[in-house]
Amino acid sequence: MMQGVILTEIIGGLGVITLNRPKALNALSLEMVRELTVVLRGWAQDSRVLGVLIHGAARPAEAGKHPSTHFCAGGDIRFMYDAGMRGDPAVEDFFTEEYALDHLIHVYPKPTMAWMEGVTMGGGMGLAQGCQLRVATESLRMAMPETRIGLFPDVGGGYFLSRCTGSVGEYLGIVGPHLHVTDALTLGLADTHAHSDALPTMLDALRQQPAHTAEALIARVRAHLDVCALASLPDATVTSHLDQINRHFSHHTLPDIWRSLLADDSTWAAQVRAQMSGHSPLMMSVTLEQIRRARCMPLAEVFRMERTMVRHCFQLRTGAASETVEGVRALVVDKDHEPKWQPPMIEVVTPEMVEAFFDQVWPTYAHPLRDLVD
Repeated sequence: MMQGVILTEIIGGLGVITLNRPKALNALSLEMVRELTVVLRGWAQDSRVLGVLIHGAARPAEAGKHPSTHFCAGGDIRFMYDAGMRGDPAVEDFFTEEYALDHLIHVYPKPTMAWMEGVTMGGGMGLAQGCQLRVATESLRMAMPETRIGLFPDVGGGYFLSRCTGSVGEYLGIVGPHLHVTDALTLGLADTHAHSDALPTMLDALRQQPAHTAEALIARVRAHLDVCALASLPDATVTSHLDQINRHFSHHTLPDIWRSLLADDSTWAAQVRAQMSGHSPLMMSVTLEQIRRARCMPLAEVFRMERTMVRHCFQLRTGAASETVEGVRALVVDKDHEPKWQPPMIEVVTPEMVEAFFDQVWPTYAHPLRDLVD
């Protein structure tokens, strides 16, 4: 077993990757991204590995509390802040290599599984949504909350959000609500469900009786999950408001969406407005455009588009003037929760401001992700 920011072990034909920054909710660092890439590329050629599973390490128990396990809270946003303030080119490397890793999982030649426990957000969604089997547990807290920090739902978010039913993708990307196990299953962001205790028992069974083919491995995993399925699921929260979501978030522009929500006197609409009021007006507008463009794009093109967009997040306005740097400052650096968004209101965002995030940075032959092929 390798030790470090990720742990790896081959158990009965299953390559098991443990994201190992539990105190940081297994948020992805550049080191983690690089190690994950090396391991996955190696295992793609390793005959001992019939399939791959990714899960998160448990967070140590605090006084009076039980230990908790989270899949991955996203990218290391404090690193993004520090790099953005310094003009450190490592932030460019991080996004290039993270997106390439996510694409690798999407096109991986062997079966892949994500064990989605606890917080599964942002960069964690980038890892999980490329897997062929996404298992949701009872503790799942799933979201793409990037507009809250002046970013957009990247890591292929344009691809998997735009494939959700109706206008749900726009809603999830702009508002960033938390989804539980039922929501994830209903919206096609998880494939099956199981109790969190099912993972160690499944691995023990594989240790005792290894699988010899990929087909046998997947059959045994699915049979185990069937036995360990959750006895009951909570009521859906998102799809119970599907009519309202489609009515409001199908409008052409973000100001149109906002006006539509203002005309809805329901409790749900008030909650949505309250969530949106803390998010970057500019990046909510950029996200709306991103998801609608991505709906007609193949996967590799989505990643290339998002790589261009994220460069603009740090280069259109640099240092402390960056919308992303300011959003992270307010949330995790100063923790005042009072970001100074520019512009401060939805109505002030212009189409030219949004379009600037999609302007090409590199010629096609020089794009950092030019080699991605679906």
